[in-house]
Amino acid sequence: MLVKSQVKYIQSLSQKKCRDEDAVFVAEGPKLINELLIAHNIQLVQLFATDDWINSQKPTVQKEKLIAVTASELERISFLTTTNHALGLFSKPRFPNGDPNTGFSLMLDCLQDPGNLGSIIRCADWFGIKQVICSPDSADVFNPKVVQATMGSIARVNVLYTDLSGYIRKHKDMPVYAATLNGKALSELKPIEKGLLLIGNESKGIDSELLKLATQQITIPRKGEAESLNAAVATGIILSHLA
Repeated sequence: MLVKSQVKYIQSLSQKKCRDEDAVFVAEGPKLINELLIAHNIQLVQLFATDDWINSQKPTVQKEKLIAVTASELERISFLTTTNHALGLFSKPRFPNGDPNTGFSLMLDCLQDPGNLGSIIRCADWFGIKQVICSPDSADVFNPKVVQATMGSIARVNVLYTDLSGYIRKHKDMPVYAATLNGKALSELKPIEKGLLLIGNESKGIDSELLKLATQQITIPRKGEAESLNAAVATGIILSHLA
């Protein structure tokens, strides 16, 4: 059973400031929660679930961390339009080797849509990319909508926030491939083992000063009349060619 203070606390986690203070985030739904429960670098703080889900799933969690709630109680704390049997509070993931200067990483400039960011993290996980580097004005990776869209990939992909131009200058040996509408066609490029793939803002694209630091501008050849592609869709297509 929920108490008023628990409801108030969980609702406060919609704000980045509150998530940062306790280094926790919210995840909802059986599939996502089951993924996070087996992640080695994330700890469960509290799990709120309906009796039906508890009886069917029999989650292997400490008794004091599991709280049975009714569907109406779950609705009060859920960030989803339709509640989904269970809501978990988890510690933020810890990655042992942050900021590696090797391999292939994604770089996101002012990517502000939570759904796009979550989907891109999931794409990165699919293609074995372990790091996503975001500008400070990008959406917060622990926003509930981002977490939901990652579908568990948040436990396997390290997401950093830093000044992108400074990062590029610091890692001068890393070629930067900027996704634009007027670059070199993907079909002319070979798979890349080392480098940074730079994706821009959903409506404005890549900042002009940042674009000057790119080694190569690349593009997905267009055959139809669409003005542009969704950032997450474009990232997936590019990764299928380059990663």
